Amino acid sequence: MEETNRQKKIAGVIQKDLAEVLQADARNGLRGVIISVSKVSVTADLGQAKAYLSVFPSEKREEILKGVIANTVAIRHELALRTKHQLRRMPNLLFFGDDSLDYIENIDASLKGKDVNPIHNPEILDKRKKS
Repeated sequence: MEETNRQKKIAGVIQKDLAEVLQADARNGLRGVIISVSKVSVTADLGQAKAYLSVFPSEKREEILKGVIANTVAIRHELALRTKHQLRRMPNLLFFGDDSLDYIENIDASLKGKDVNPIHNPEILDKRKKS
């Protein structure tokens, strides 16, 4: 089912404000870490919002994601204060890690020839079962 215009608008508002909240927290406590909100999707009943977070450097993604999930209530409260004139009710927030940067880096390494070539080393390929 396709998102309605209202869902898209709410997702955009949440994405913008959530990015500001997380980046402010990162500036205050985490030096050398960049947190961005790559996507927000809102359910049809506007009750839940799924936020996908991209973290650089990617080695700290799991640690940052655990910290964000642990502070979901405080983050939701801060978002509610920022969006009180735009939203009647703040959706529940669910946070997920976005690994698209790792995927892009893997493709880039493969294209540059830095990765193991499966033509010369077929052992790295998954073996298919023949039925």
